[in-house]
Amino acid sequence: MTRIGFFTRLLDDAPPAERYRIALEQIVHAERHGFASAWVAQHHFHEAEGGLPSPFVLLAAAAARTTAIRLGTGVVTLPLEDPVRVAEDAVVLDLLSGGRVELGLGSGSTPASFRAFGQEHADRGPVFGRKTDELVAALAGGTLGDDANRLHPPGRGLLGRIWQATFSPFGGTRAGQAGHGLMLSRTQPRGADAVGRPLSEVQQPVVDAYLEALPGGVPPRVLASRTLFVADDRDEARRFAERGLRRAAASFARMGQLPAGDSLDDLIAAFDTHVGTPEDVIESLSRDTVASSATEVAFQVHSVDPPHELVLRSIELIASEVAPALGWAVAGADPASTRTLERTSL
Repeated sequence: MTRIGFFTRLLDDAPPAERYRIALEQIVHAERHGFASAWVAQHHFHEAEGGLPSPFVLLAAAAARTTAIRLGTGVVTLPLEDPVRVAEDAVVLDLLSGGRVELGLGSGSTPASFRAFGQEHADRGPVFGRKTDELVAALAGGTLGDDANRLHPPGRGLLGRIWQATFSPFGGTRAGQAGHGLMLSRTQPRGADAVGRPLSEVQQPVVDAYLEALPGGVPPRVLASRTLFVADDRDEARRFAERGLRRAAASFARMGQLPAGDSLDDLIAAFDTHVGTPEDVIESLSRDTVASSATEVAFQVHSVDPPHELVLRSIELIASEVAPALGWAVAGADPASTRTLERTSL
């Protein structure tokens, strides 16, 4: 059965310390309402992309405030990291959290960040493959430098909890051959031959390549990230969607990537967004065949980016109405948290 996760991009309109506080409160709230996992993305330097360069530090704070929810990196930009150090940090976090770490890895997509680390963005694919192999070897107990050096604490327990993020069938094959989980984005670029096609149609070849490459006896793990903002009132949901999606569209336009159409519904489609009342998002998600067949769906509110109080309410509505209607698994909620949040005037 499909599990549900919560993905925070730390994009609240607030100073960094407040962003981190808000993210931790949302993760705690997600656990209370039966979410199976919480994910954070690593972004260097750019406040508009999230401003979290150290995901293991934030997840350690989350581990201290939670007891059951799995804690995932979605993703660590591995070409910019030392793979042995990533393995060490992941192992320590896994021990501190009681074995709850999910280690998501990606090749990265922001050229300016690569230049700051003295790396070439164009080389990220081969570098990612090499460093992934080095990280896996370290976790498996391989020698590091000479026979006297091996990872300590050991990390074999994490070998079955590695994920690779990708946009392409090639990446799906790479993840499958390694026996890793497959991470799919909340949206992704379309070529000229795919403009207007649903996200599930674009991502299905990636899933197919992954499943075909997966070794026999290894259970598939497919995480589909999706943008979802659910509210009690449709007009309120669309009002925040319009503000956030137009801001995102302007950012893409500056990079020469113009969405097709300018109406709110055009932007909702262009950014693969599910928004509205529980009934609205149940209907739109029910047409997402990749999400329906994934082992896990991780919800984030970016690029809508509503206020914190409404993110908490969205978490409640996903757990209480959306997920059950779609037949997705929700763990038992904390009875103390099942009350509806008091609405604030916004």
